Amino acid sequence: MNEKASDTAEDAEPDHARTVPLARGLSVKLLLLTALFVMIAEVLIFLPSIANFKLRWLEERLGTAAAVSVVLVQEDTESLPRNLQDDVLMAIGAKAIAVREDGVSRLLVIAEMPPEVDEHIDLARTGHVAAMSGALDTLLFGGERMLRVFGKVGESPTEFELVIPDKRLREAMLVYSRNVALLSLFISLLTASLVYAAIHRIMIRPIRAMTGSMLAFARAPDDPGRIIAVGSRDDEIGVAERELADMQKRLQKTLGEQKHLADLGLAVSKINHDMRNILASAQLLSDRLRGVRDPSVQAVAPRLLRALDRAVSYSEGVLAYGRTQEPPPSRRRLRLRQLVDEVEDLLGMDTSGGVEFVNAVDADLEIDADSEQLFRVLTNLSRNAVEAMAGDEGAAVVRRLTISAERTGSVSRILVTDTGPGLPRKARENLFAAFRGSARSGGTGLGLAVAHELVRAHGGALELVESIGGRTVFSVTIPDQPVRLDEARSGLRRPA
Repeated sequence: MNEKASDTAEDAEPDHARTVPLARGLSVKLLLLTALFVMIAEVLIFLPSIANFKLRWLEERLGTAAAVSVVLVQEDTESLPRNLQDDVLMAIGAKAIAVREDGVSRLLVIAEMPPEVDEHIDLARTGHVAAMSGALDTLLFGGERMLRVFGKVGESPTEFELVIPDKRLREAMLVYSRNVALLSLFISLLTASLVYAAIHRIMIRPIRAMTGSMLAFARAPDDPGRIIAVGSRDDEIGVAERELADMQKRLQKTLGEQKHLADLGLAVSKINHDMRNILASAQLLSDRLRGVRDPSVQAVAPRLLRALDRAVSYSEGVLAYGRTQEPPPSRRRLRLRQLVDEVEDLLGMDTSGGVEFVNAVDADLEIDADSEQLFRVLTNLSRNAVEAMAGDEGAAVVRRLTISAERTGSVSRILVTDTGPGLPRKARENLFAAFRGSARSGGTGLGLAVAHELVRAHGGALELVESIGGRTVFSVTIPDQPVRLDEARSGLRRPA
């Protein structure tokens, strides 16, 4: 019960863990990033905008002062009453108004106390960088400064001057900044909403559909209804949907085939187990036929024994392939010629059998491999070659099995060559596939499948180089195992 409860908890946990909260979803991230980027763009636009606002504000005040100055120039400003001068200055918000003609400055209206000027601004010669830095300075630190603003107005050659406090200027700039900030926030939210709505419809919703389909398919991959429904889109999302649907279909088919194979493998293992016992009993009984002197029995008995031996070998091979998990190779430096001699001894070949075995490996050639696994590889390849050549008829036919090898740098290559009839087309098409790559009738193809697996475990390759009538060549390529740098350094530092 505890195991079942644990399995149920494990099955339920991934679905909850793979559910993305709304706060971390792509939609919210897209909305926030779009609003942030628009606000950053507005900030970059704000600096030249506030600088331009300051210059325009000062130009308006200077233009008003110029209009008043045209009237005051025609009058005797000294005879103007003080209250009238104050009214003129108050209307403009200035402390003094002056005009410069022919290099001579003339003060038209002034407050009771001549003000001290903190900053001089030439509207005609103020650059963009200076305007932005000055506007930012006024906005952040202004409010109690006195400005002297001067420049020409319109087409008039006369230069007008205006001494004015920056308090009202800073207040106007703060109001302008507030309005720009509110407008920027509104624009950013509106833009983010529109971008979100468009991208949500174009991208986010289909991606969510694909994500949901993958999660649903993972819960029940054998259910055809969990495969994503493909739309008619021809963009990247449409391609992704079609590829996902094809992948789900292929995976569903593969899982179904694997389930059938697993069930079939279990049934075959059970049948083979019982059949092996029956065949072993039949083998014991058939051995007694050798003692019978009847010529007809003596003629049939060898064939019967070979058939039983083949059946027992087939059953044992199927069982071994189904339950064996090959360990990783334990690699050492080996003398390959001695290993090939052991393969020849195991095959039990002699000249009377009609098959010649040639060990063409150089006596000094060494290979970096697992001796047991490489022995099995060469034995399987050699046994297949001997069985193929044993079926050839004719006393003059050359039956020779040759094992040779060469070494290039850190890679060793072994060639297993025989003079047999060659592999049939079906065997070449299903090479290294168990139960399908057999070269002879009644074979299982397990020898090549096991050999291929063992060679790949060494990081090498087993290949069919050539297969024609009278010549079949298999190549076993095994690279030396790489040496780790830290181990090599530690070995160099180790005292002798």
